[in-house]
Amino acid sequence: MRFTLRFTPEAARVMADLAADSGAAVKLRKVRRTLARLQENPRHPGLESHQYHSLTGPAGEPLLESYVENRTPRAWRVWWCYGPERGQLTIVTIGPHPD
Repeated sequence: MRFTLRFTPEAARVMADLAADSGAAVKLRKVRRTLARLQENPRHPGLESHQYHSLTGPAGEPLLESYVENRTPRAWRVWWCYGPERGQLTIVTIGPHPD
């Protein structure tokens, strides 16, 4: 099943900022690769998706975190949740992992 991605305004802003910054081309490519993997299989082993216990999604649902980068300082992540409709993933935000 291929999921449809929905972006919160915050996540959409991060994507627009990355696209507008010529110095962020590598980061944008990594984020797009992560989003493509999420669409195909949110449980893809390379994403290392797991529940993020510190926060919840927009409607109080479980929030998940997937890797954009690993083994790098301030590695980037995508925070997302299932829904609101069947077959949808909501991308809540994208950015560096809070230390």
